[in-house]
Amino acid sequence: MRSRDAFTYGEVEGTRRADLLQRPPRGYRPIERRVRIGSGDAAFRAAGDATLRWGIQRRSGIRVAAPDRELATGDVVIMRIGLWPRDVPCRVAYVVEEQDVRGFAYGTLRGHPERGEEAFLVERDPDGSVWLRVRAFSRPASWLLWLGYPAIRVMQWVYTERYLRALAAG
Repeated sequence: MRSRDAFTYGEVEGTRRADLLQRPPRGYRPIERRVRIGSGDAAFRAAGDATLRWGIQRRSGIRVAAPDRELATGDVVIMRIGLWPRDVPCRVAYVVEEQDVRGFAYGTLRGHPERGEEAFLVERDPDGSVWLRVRAFSRPASWLLWLGYPAIRVMQWVYTERYLRALAAG
């Protein structure tokens, strides 16, 4: 996999859109979840640092092959998820490094069982509360995978729940 390989979906950076849940890309299912993971500057820094080093994925039981540094736009990552027998390739679509938001989104590459994008954003509210927001839109990558779509949706739900617990645990 090369960093210039094409994404398998058209709306790159679509997880940035405020209206994603109301108007997802045609044919895609959106999801958004947000959970409080702590409070204060130290919690925000620690969660942001973990997020930008694949900590959410690793703490969720996903095997991640990525550069050993803070991730950057264009980085390619190969993941192994649960019992899925194949590599799951993605590329970082964008990185967010703002005063009160840190995170990134990755998009699917050829060979991934789905098409779409997923964002992981650590947010700090004015009262100091720290939150993890997961936003995504996806659909199966092939007609054959549409046959197993109900199982894929269950797996998405399970991993989203793991993501939301990953940073709360430390």
